[in-house]
Amino acid sequence: MLCQECNKRPATLHFTKIVNGEKTEFHICESCAREKGEMIPGTAGGFSIHNLLSGLLDFDPAGKGSGAAPAKALQCEECGMTYAQFSKIGRFGCSSCYKYFDSRLDPLFKRVHGSTSHVGKVPARAGGRIKVKRQIADLKQHLQQSIAQEEFEEAAQIRDQIRELEKEITQE
Repeated sequence: MLCQECNKRPATLHFTKIVNGEKTEFHICESCAREKGEMIPGTAGGFSIHNLLSGLLDFDPAGKGSGAAPAKALQCEECGMTYAQFSKIGRFGCSSCYKYFDSRLDPLFKRVHGSTSHVGKVPARAGGRIKVKRQIADLKQHLQQSIAQEEFEEAAQIRDQIRELEKEITQE
């Protein structure tokens, strides 16, 4: 494919821009990209995956103007790494950093992965049993909440559901 700008050199950069829901694709060579001022991956001043992660790390979970400590004030007491240093380097200095930066990590994980807990994949041959066990664990948690809120009728129904599921597991 030839460059859409000069129609001389092969297009080595392929951009997709979406503005107001309208998708536009550009296929240009490096020379034309430099002339247009586009960011070229892998070159000085180019966009890298580290830039993407740094942008995510600068995410303010508490919102602007809240009483939360600013990211630059967070510092690990074990190794002395600040959150600002972590966002530039992309890795922690020690295992204690997870504890000191915890308030910033949960929103980051939720934003990147969609959840703050790892659920993993279930093997196909053991999937049925594991799925039922997870369902039982969820129901037991819901049962405890119902008891704490003194919703005893609902708690009894949940208890019965748990017993039925436990019977399924023992019959297999």
